[in-house]
Amino acid sequence: MPSLNGTVVLVTGANGGIGTHFVHEALARGAAKVYATARTPRTWDDERIVPLTLDVTDPTSIEAAVATAPDVTALINNAGANPPSASLLDVAEADIRANMETNFFGPVFLARAFAPILAAQPESILVDVHSVGSWYAYGGIYSASKAALWSATNSLRLELASRGVHVSGVHMSYVDTRMAAHADGPKMLPAELVASVFNAVEAGEYEVLADELTTQVKAALSGPVEALYPELRTLNGQV
Repeated sequence: MPSLNGTVVLVTGANGGIGTHFVHEALARGAAKVYATARTPRTWDDERIVPLTLDVTDPTSIEAAVATAPDVTALINNAGANPPSASLLDVAEADIRANMETNFFGPVFLARAFAPILAAQPESILVDVHSVGSWYAYGGIYSASKAALWSATNSLRLELASRGVHVSGVHMSYVDTRMAAHADGPKMLPAELVASVFNAVEAGEYEVLADELTTQVKAALSGPVEALYPELRTLNGQV
């Protein structure tokens, strides 16, 4: 089974609420080193944490990260972004493209860049952080980008399995971070999410359904689309 003990972890979006917990929890589980990446890295009070500049939307920045961190054995694609509007029809074209760059192209190209490094190490790990939005279209381009990443993760899982890389995809609803500050209703704590992710990874699981809502939405995918989106009946004048 994969283990965090002794790993060298790279976390994208490490400055955020979830990313910060990925950094600290990896160390708590025995990681030897964590590259804490961000566009503008912050200072960390731990010599095992290496701040590293990384813009996941910039190929040159990705190349530099690979050159700086050739010892990575666990890559956590955590960085993500929300567009200013949830409407695919109203959001600006530039925002659509920017969201796809951060939420889809960035993690895919980062995984491609680090694949040879991960494949050269025994029991290496790739974690892609999706969302319940990958299965439920509440977020316009955000949901579309996460759905695309989910599909890419499935492909990467198949391709990397034969190279000894364990790939896990993470799905969850709202987490109590700045990104979800606008949302009402229950929210997971970042520490709770990260613990569930690492528990699943170390148990050899391929997919993390972090809360009950996410589990319910995935189960509903096998039913008719109007059952998942009952508002379609109302909008179409159906009872």
